[in-house]
Amino acid sequence: MGEVFLPGNHRYFGKQFMMWRQEAEMSREEVAEAVGYSAEMVRSVEQGRRACPPRMAEIADELFGARGKLKAGLSYLTREKFPERSKEFFSFESEAITLWGYQPLLIPGLLQTEAYARALVGSNHPPVDDEEVEERVAARMERQGLLTRRPLVQCSFVIYEAALRCRMGGVDVCKEQLLHLLEVGKLRNVSIQVLPFGSAFSAALSGPLVFLETAKHQRFMLAEGQMISHFTGDPENVSVATQRQGAIQSEALSTEESARFIEQMVSEL
Repeated sequence: MGEVFLPGNHRYFGKQFMMWRQEAEMSREEVAEAVGYSAEMVRSVEQGRRACPPRMAEIADELFGARGKLKAGLSYLTREKFPERSKEFFSFESEAITLWGYQPLLIPGLLQTEAYARALVGSNHPPVDDEEVEERVAARMERQGLLTRRPLVQCSFVIYEAALRCRMGGVDVCKEQLLHLLEVGKLRNVSIQVLPFGSAFSAALSGPLVFLETAKHQRFMLAEGQMISHFTGDPENVSVATQRQGAIQSEALSTEESARFIEQMVSEL
């Protein structure tokens, strides 16, 4: 996958940042040392690949003698709530009447606690600043309104045991997350199933799948990897992925068995 760029206002700001730096006859390494970020971070900001942290802009404004002109550009910078590669899916998610999927490594975003989400986003690499962490967590919590929206959206989740055993954020965060799954699983429109280690097969190890159906009965699918996402409404692709999802779901524990499985995990923590 090629380089990922932020919206145009970030690229414009980055260009201005670079011009002010060059006029001040400072190297990226010198700026990095002064602002407390890496030279690569400075490069990424100048190239529009990373959002400029406010602290960096404020210190750089003084360093460059910009007299507030560089810092003033911060008010025009906006962050996208979701990554560009999956933004289209989330726009359709808000219209879903049915949503189902499988997660092999992480708790699905719609089921995450705030602490789990913060630990997950906060441990991202390359790292993001505190402001962006909070923005992403807030956006994730906002999405969870779908679970209790009227009319009810039918939601079905299958989670691989590995995702449940990953102690993201530590034991306390993990325990809170497992208890949250038990509570959400009591909602009449939400089904949570566990796929145990012993029931895994090739399709279950190939990555996450998420599906949704809109009020117009359009069906879409999102398959994600570390660096890429594949979002499609192509009937053939959706059909193949649905068959895989069906096979995974058939090997998973029932909702009742899954609840007991999670309760046992909680007691072991």
